[in-house]
Amino acid sequence: MAKRDYYDILGVAKGASAEEIKKGYRKMAIKYHPDKNPGDKESEEHFKEAAEAYEVLSSPEKRQRYDQFGHAANAHSASGGGYGGGNMNMEDIFSQFGDIFGGGSPFEGFFGGGGQSRNGGRRVTKGTNLRIKVRLTLEEIANGAEKKIKVNKQVLCNTCDGTGAKDKSSFQTCKTCGGAGAVRRVTNTILGQMQTTSTCPTCNGEGSIITSKCSVCHGDGVVRGEETITINIPAGVSEGMQLSMSGKGNAAPRGGIPGDLIILVEEIEHETLKRDGNNVIYDLHISFIDAALGTSVEIPTIDGKAKIKIDPGTQGGRILRLKNKGVPEVNSYQRGDQLVHINVWTPKALSREERDLLEKLQNSPNFKPNPGKNEKNFFERMKEYFE
Repeated sequence: MAKRDYYDILGVAKGASAEEIKKGYRKMAIKYHPDKNPGDKESEEHFKEAAEAYEVLSSPEKRQRYDQFGHAANAHSASGGGYGGGNMNMEDIFSQFGDIFGGGSPFEGFFGGGGQSRNGGRRVTKGTNLRIKVRLTLEEIANGAEKKIKVNKQVLCNTCDGTGAKDKSSFQTCKTCGGAGAVRRVTNTILGQMQTTSTCPTCNGEGSIITSKCSVCHGDGVVRGEETITINIPAGVSEGMQLSMSGKGNAAPRGGIPGDLIILVEEIEHETLKRDGNNVIYDLHISFIDAALGTSVEIPTIDGKAKIKIDPGTQGGRILRLKNKGVPEVNSYQRGDQLVHINVWTPKALSREERDLLEKLQNSPNFKPNPGKNEKNFFERMKEYFE
């Protein structure tokens, strides 16, 4: 029998948007869902047909080939030219397209069921997340760091291996849900009979009852403990940035999924360097004599000490740039610069001899604000006085 057009199956036009295709599939899937039509083979086939159509039309590449070749495109699927639609079972459909309905089971997610994570029909609990602060120096931020931190948290109980039971014989299949972890109810509505799914109230979705609890964790499967965790901090992080380590949070009861560890970065203020984005700023103070004559000075950087040259006649407020001496960007080869702000320092207290010397220079035209003129005479006169 010839296959129906995928657009017709979902009830949308050929030029439909991705959102319209998604809505069309949702509408058909709800209409023909097995939970709404128990035992109806025809509805089940329509349900699979809608899933096949959505699988192709939701993919831009597959949709393009289907629009060009139709169902004939699948004749080339072995060589990679087709789109692979068809031959989907119910498990494939639920696993691939369950997010369309917002829950582990598409139908229960639409009609108010769990939305809970499930494994084999049973509820899978997740441990809570933990938040910690890590204080880093500017050098650690620039180069990356490895930190070993002791974290107080919930850990699996060693006595029962996290099961919460005294021993294996302490587990009993829940009689209410038969081990499924969920119960189904059929209600009559104006739309007909509707079957809904909810967490089993007896076993709380576990699928089993513990008849004899562990004496250490009292059935929880977790206890308070301490774990030393190694944290690798990438270079370039900044104040307030959050990093996440999956599965390093609190352990979950009875074999559930551990929570995550959230790491909040806190910068330790440097004594002499100030961070500005990926750049580093350093305030350099020099005397007006060094500014006039020029000199070489040693300054701190993230990578250690560095010697820089101050040109003769350097003015206060000038900024020197040291390329690639700043902080790198996270997960990037790019790095900021170090900016050296020149501040010309003026002495507040002078000896009599120093005052006499400066008074002799005070009326010199080279000591008047007139940049760029008579520099040669200025240096000659400075040499004369200091000799």
